[in-house]
Amino acid sequence: MGEMAGKLHIAIFTNNYLPNPYGVSASIESFRQELIEGGHTVYVFAPQWKGGTVKINEKNIFRYPSIDVPTKVDFSLVVPYAPRIDAILEDLHIDIVHAQHPNLLGSTAKRWAKKKNVPLIFTWHTLYDQYTHYMPFMPQHMSGKVAVHNAVSYADDCDHVVVPTQTIQRAVKKFGVTHDRISIVPSGVDEKIFVYPQGEKIRKKYHIKNEEIVLVTVSRLTEEKNVIFLAQSVAEILQKNLHVKFLCAGEGDLLDDMKNIFIQKKVIDQVIFAGVVARDEVKNYLDAGDLFVYASTSETQGTIVTENMYIGKPIVAVGVNGVGDLIEHGVNGLKTVEDYSFVEAMQKMIDDERMRASMSQNALRIAREKYTSKVCTQKLLSVYYDVIAQYHSM
Repeated sequence: MGEMAGKLHIAIFTNNYLPNPYGVSASIESFRQELIEGGHTVYVFAPQWKGGTVKINEKNIFRYPSIDVPTKVDFSLVVPYAPRIDAILEDLHIDIVHAQHPNLLGSTAKRWAKKKNVPLIFTWHTLYDQYTHYMPFMPQHMSGKVAVHNAVSYADDCDHVVVPTQTIQRAVKKFGVTHDRISIVPSGVDEKIFVYPQGEKIRKKYHIKNEEIVLVTVSRLTEEKNVIFLAQSVAEILQKNLHVKFLCAGEGDLLDDMKNIFIQKKVIDQVIFAGVVARDEVKNYLDAGDLFVYASTSETQGTIVTENMYIGKPIVAVGVNGVGDLIEHGVNGLKTVEDYSFVEAMQKMIDDERMRASMSQNALRIAREKYTSKVCTQKLLSVYYDVIAQYHSM
């Protein structure tokens, strides 16, 4: 249907975009690149971002003013008012508006979809109730309810909702979205970025011996990523296995707490904190590991998990929400609950080289069948075409 339906002009509105290094940015960019390669025109409306090193071609990317906000991670709060951009939007031909958030530029997206008389799609990226610790001005139990209510209300007003996994589709319905206009479209791995990983370069950089087994994680070191539980579990493994090292890429407000756990357990010499890793270096860090370990319980899509699968590394993870949907237990990794079974699963993988090798092969295969940006963009395009056809037939 896609080719016959012609080339689209798509307007994406996001509060979060490159060079901000986190998951939503990477997801949007991967879809944008594939859509452009397919001959579609993509306009991105996003905040200015002062931090970061990722260079992108800014053609058709329009930046709203923003304010640097002192939260637990670098964050630019967009000011969704820019007469200059309004003037540009007035003149643009747009077929569909795609909002990535329910607030701020989400409201702007809704206004312009109505003005242009085109459908509005919303991607529900986040379990909003699990990010309330970023809203210090309101008690957590209240801010969680407010955030979810806001997202549900927005989703109900949209022509279609996109979710990254089946678990999130169920969660969205449970939260109270009243319609069934919901499609599952995972975020795809950008194959251009993840081709030819060089793990040996990273192992050499940190003087990791060939016979040493490396547990690796790439994550924000913040509360919603459950990194304290991860550090406690990994520390137990390091105490029992002197030939195992832990390579942790990322930064966040819990970095010192994690370090203290490893110091107290007397295993800090087996731990490497690499800091924030450039986007094009992530593949090398994943490839340096023998086993990817992840304890986050707040993931809607677990982009880093699919990227790790593409590199071909087995996984041990707390198997809830989006991550639970990506791991086929015993096939490409082991899913556990948030208890000692996580330690046991890591130990099992460390002890069984044949299991690791088999799961590596399966991870490679599954990632290429289901989770490349090309495959996922085709799914998104078919949603766009269906929604546009329905909208104009009403």
